[in-house]
Amino acid sequence: MQLHRVVTTVFKSHRVAKRRRGSVHPLKRLLKYAEQYRQQIWLASICSILNKLFDLAPPALIGIAVDVVVKQQDSIIARLGVKDIFGQFFILSALTVIIWILESIFEYSFARLWRNLAQNIQHDLRLDAYKHLQDLELAYFEERSTGGLMSILGDDINQLERFLDVGANDIIQVAVTVIIIGGAFFILAPSVAWMAMLPIPFILWGTFAYQDVLAPRYANVREKVGLLNSRLANNLSGITTIKSFTAEDYEISRLAGESEAYRRSNAKAIQLSAAYVPLIRMLILVGFTALLYFGGLAAVNGIISVGTYSVLIFLIQRLLWPLTRLGDTFDQYQRAMASTNRVMDLLDTPIAIHPGDVALPVEKVRGEVTFKNVTFNYQDRQAVIKNLSLDIPAGKTIAIVGSTGSGKSTLVKLLLRLYEVQSGTITLDGIDIQKLQFRDLRRCIGLVSQDVFLFHGTVAENIAYGSFDATEAEIITAAKVAEAHDFIMRLPQGYETIVGERGQKLSGGQRQRIAIARAILKNPPILILDEATSAVDNETEAAIQRSLERITVNRTTIAIAHRLSTIRNADRIYVMEYGQFIESGTHEQLLEQNGVYASLWRVQSGLK
Repeated sequence: MQLHRVVTTVFKSHRVAKRRRGSVHPLKRLLKYAEQYRQQIWLASICSILNKLFDLAPPALIGIAVDVVVKQQDSIIARLGVKDIFGQFFILSALTVIIWILESIFEYSFARLWRNLAQNIQHDLRLDAYKHLQDLELAYFEERSTGGLMSILGDDINQLERFLDVGANDIIQVAVTVIIIGGAFFILAPSVAWMAMLPIPFILWGTFAYQDVLAPRYANVREKVGLLNSRLANNLSGITTIKSFTAEDYEISRLAGESEAYRRSNAKAIQLSAAYVPLIRMLILVGFTALLYFGGLAAVNGIISVGTYSVLIFLIQRLLWPLTRLGDTFDQYQRAMASTNRVMDLLDTPIAIHPGDVALPVEKVRGEVTFKNVTFNYQDRQAVIKNLSLDIPAGKTIAIVGSTGSGKSTLVKLLLRLYEVQSGTITLDGIDIQKLQFRDLRRCIGLVSQDVFLFHGTVAENIAYGSFDATEAEIITAAKVAEAHDFIMRLPQGYETIVGERGQKLSGGQRQRIAIARAILKNPPILILDEATSAVDNETEAAIQRSLERITVNRTTIAIAHRLSTIRNADRIYVMEYGQFIESGTHEQLLEQNGVYASLWRVQSGLK
């Protein structure tokens, strides 16, 4: 009954699935991507075909051997001029050796070619997909989980690699088997050939019907595994929070839910794919039994020879039984095509922010920045920046203060072109930043963010990140300026100490000082300090403040801060609320105005 329900599902869903098809088939998308490997694909396919041709030769040799035993001087070989029985078997033996050697050579060739092709395409896809991800705007990442993207870059590409490894060869060899053996049947015994061929159209039709029905199920499987990976990635990143809130049981239950959804999605696909082989076996039974019975009668009645009957019996097995492997191959193919669609959809994601073509060498940058009537809003949200204008003279230090969510950090992201303004312009030294090459624009800006990110590696490697050719002396000098050298030398291996993933082995203040050293080593014309001292104690803040006073000389500096004590010496201070500047001036001027800034100063300094 279960098998009957599965068959009914396939037949009912076939028409629905056909109506769904309209987009480009994933296999076509993959072949278009792998166009540079066209020669290798053809060569691998030819080796697969030749291997199968020689693999199908032994049944024919057996039939000829039976023919020699039965007919002797009247055998097929005897008709070619070799009447001696010893000579006939010698020729058969020599042919067997040659065929087996050639079969082995081509098996080695196709396995090597397909596997290397799989590795090459896997390598290229992963690099191209990651490169494309790096070029996408920040908004793309805000709408997607890291785990989901990791699933595409890892599991989906690996799934495709597994199919190319063996599945492509299996499909080619099955096709060759059907064509060669089918042709041989009609040549050797046309009267009974149709019996052996009878199941083939039904097998092929059933295969395509299953393909249509299984495709959306495997697409759903890939979606569910992406959600599962996302949950795992989030939990591993937030393990400290999970432990501190004793939420282990809660997270296990949430993970169980995601894993159960993945299991159920797989179960629905398995329900259909597992029925494929039993159905094929029933169809094979029809062809094999018909040939065994009617072919045997034909041999007894002299319509076909005993040798031909032997060849047909061997060939029918070589033709029909390998078709049962199509179940596994087909299952692998569907998983690979679902993964291909996900990878190709990522590669086809349009890039919203395009780099300009104007070069601006860093040594020629003066650092004059101008925001003119800039408006910006995040997707489906109200404007964060509203018609804002700001002039930052070259070599000057300006500070921006304001409440959380007022738009301070957004200005930095717009200057770095991590987001694109909706209206207005931002210029650097009089050049619209949209016209500048990304590398030149971002090379001239050093960012020390409130959320410091350190890579798993040594302290020295993290300081030199972005300045990869820096010498050891330059790294140490930058660390000293950032007031980081002393604590680094107290670490177990000094500058060679591994900081751990995201710098988890260091304190917040230590991470921030390394980030400042990294920006100092970059030596950019423009320095952005986005809450650069938010995670340090008062003593460290004072030390960093001394270093910042040295490195901001003759350098355009934008300081965003909640601690007003860190920006009181700025050339000009702007107070920002709701995406607009409501006050501006020097520290003394703002205190005299007795507005928002003065109120904040009194609160932070302990004055009433």
